[in-house]
Amino acid sequence: MLFDLGGVVLGSPLHAIAGYERSRSLPLGFINRVVVDCGPAGAWARLERGELDVQSFLEPFERDCAAAGQSISARELMAAIGESSGPRAEMLEAIRRIRSRDLRVGALTNNWVSGDRESAGSHGLAPLFDVFVESSVVGLRKPDPRIYRHACDEIGTVPEETVFLDDIGRNLKPARQLGMTTIKVDDPIEALEQLEDVLGFALLADRSSS
Repeated sequence: MLFDLGGVVLGSPLHAIAGYERSRSLPLGFINRVVVDCGPAGAWARLERGELDVQSFLEPFERDCAAAGQSISARELMAAIGESSGPRAEMLEAIRRIRSRDLRVGALTNNWVSGDRESAGSHGLAPLFDVFVESSVVGLRKPDPRIYRHACDEIGTVPEETVFLDDIGRNLKPARQLGMTTIKVDDPIEALEQLEDVLGFALLADRSSS
């Protein structure tokens, strides 16, 4: 069992990015398009692989956005993301219930390091998981298929026996191609209902019968 963090266990950075775009009158989806279009060589990908920390990321990402036709403040953007990423209580409870059944649970997250080289955005959640796979630590990021295989190796399973939850479709596609059961998280309650169907036991507190 593998959970993404931002947008799954934590509040969605995509919502924070959309809010920033609205506040700056940017085209909706602009920042995500820059991230995708710049690919592995872009500043965002380098940040998530741990090649840049947040401070050294700011100017290169602003250049990426400027090359795509818009001026942004990367510092303000990252602050907005940080403010939106509190833990979701229902997801924390679900993870506890899964582990209580002696099922292994891992985190598989694209994240980054802060200026002091500490990983950012994990909110001290590592003890909640059996395995904690961070892009900035392993030097790989979703959707690179290698990070999914690495996570499965770490948790001691194979893709065909693994469920993966993420809020971004392009991160789910390679997991599905490897044989994982995937759940796209738009609404966390609906996602947990789908996961209940897969696992066969209650994860939501108000419907628990076990």
